[in-house]
Amino acid sequence: MDSLQDLKQELQKFAAVRQWDQFHSPKNLVMALSGEVGELTEHFQWLSEDQSSSLDDKTHTAVAEEIADVQIYLIRLADKLDIDIIQAAKGKILSNAVKYPIEKFKGSAKKYTDNKEPSIP
Repeated sequence: MDSLQDLKQELQKFAAVRQWDQFHSPKNLVMALSGEVGELTEHFQWLSEDQSSSLDDKTHTAVAEEIADVQIYLIRLADKLDIDIIQAAKGKILSNAVKYPIEKFKGSAKKYTDNKEPSIP
């Protein structure tokens, strides 16, 4: 599988032969996705910033598996809702470029709503 499209088709086949499409409603996929994100989060919950950047081999492997689970559910959800993930991501990058102009946000972790000019009464 070399592309997101290939992976989507493989996941469609995987679910179809197991007759899982009946369970893969958008609601159920979002709930499953949320659970997998929670499992991913557990691996980082009590780590320091430095520890989170240099995982031991066992944790690294477990994190890779959880990332795969998240990605699989995300692809299935997008497929069910007929959303092109690549196009949606590209659109989001463009909208974020407008919300977060370099000259105002370079080196800042603030949200765009926190960086508004104060209004004069």
